Amino acid sequence: MSSNIDAVFIGLGYIGLPTAAFAASKGLTILGVDINPNVVDTINKGEIHIVEPGLDVIVKKTITSGKLRVSIKAESSDAYFIVVPTPFKQNHRADISYVESATRSIIPLLKEGDLFVIESTSPVMTTEKMAKLIWKERSELKDKIYIAYCPERVLPGNVIYELEHNDRVIGGINTESTQKAVNFYAKFVKGTLHPTNARTAEMCKLTENSSRDVQIAFANELSMICDKAGINVWELIKLANRHPRVNILQPGCGVGGHCIAVDPWFIVSDYPEQAQIIKRSRETNDYKSDWCANQVIETCRLFEQENGHEPVVACMGLAFKPNIDDLRESPAMYITSRIVSEVNADVLVVEPNIKKHKTFNLVNYREAYDKADIVVWLVRHKEFIVMSKDVDKIELDFCGVRIPYSL
Repeated sequence: MSSNIDAVFIGLGYIGLPTAAFAASKGLTILGVDINPNVVDTINKGEIHIVEPGLDVIVKKTITSGKLRVSIKAESSDAYFIVVPTPFKQNHRADISYVESATRSIIPLLKEGDLFVIESTSPVMTTEKMAKLIWKERSELKDKIYIAYCPERVLPGNVIYELEHNDRVIGGINTESTQKAVNFYAKFVKGTLHPTNARTAEMCKLTENSSRDVQIAFANELSMICDKAGINVWELIKLANRHPRVNILQPGCGVGGHCIAVDPWFIVSDYPEQAQIIKRSRETNDYKSDWCANQVIETCRLFEQENGHEPVVACMGLAFKPNIDDLRESPAMYITSRIVSEVNADVLVVEPNIKKHKTFNLVNYREAYDKADIVVWLVRHKEFIVMSKDVDKIELDFCGVRIPYSL
């Protein structure tokens, strides 16, 4: 018997809400589920709780039309999508407890012919573990429901476009499950859908972000070498990239976000002897944040020594990347925390994409720049790039705000 709901999306964060709303905008009847009642209330009013260009319009439209509805509890459907966080624990091992909890919540609702898909970034064999969990509780459904894994691969700030146009990798626990999932995604995804098996799809997601982490680590390591050698790393990278087969990325103050800063550890923890380069790159990018903090601390010490008073320091940006409000695993926030706790200074904290922060008192970016003796550029937000430079200020640029050219 078919349900009136085409799909249930469990988890309405930076990926779950855009995906649910976008699928609803394509004519599917979607129920979004989140355990946070404030999130549920906000969305049901046609509003959003995150910053993502264009998402507010789609949510308002789909809520108004009735194609999207949000609740704290799942209901019977023909398809279920798990889009919840998978952080790592103290030992850098993946915490799949949210995935397991979300899976358990829909087990009583499952019926023959249903589709169950995990989108949450997960260690290899997680999909198979959830399949065994389902079959343990509902043995009569073994081989009678379709179970697959399809990782998201969207860029915050451009999620709506990429949800529609990016290729997707879809892997089921068997061929029938793969095809069932491919058929569903084809209803709202224009990108090519690449069928594979669940383990390969899980490793594909981890591999994509580990590859990017390694490339960023090279740029970050190069930036520290160039600082030691008295070389402008931005100019060096621009010149090196003139080689037809070289494409060095831009360095930053570390690596943040729930993907690149986390996913490589899933490989390292499961395959510690083999994942040597991946582990070293992850450590390099983590170290870059401490290196940046140490640079600021030393600059503040010298300022006080030379001027006889404590400096005013402006920390420009808290998000993990430009032009978003996402603070997860943010190196900028880590550096700011160290500066606040370790420096004898008046520290002004800036993040133009959020209104309030539970720890820091946020200051307008222009006001902070005008008052500061030392300006620390941590995130390359669009507001910062167009600001005129005051030659009397000390500026520490860890993200390329002041580079006079485009790489």
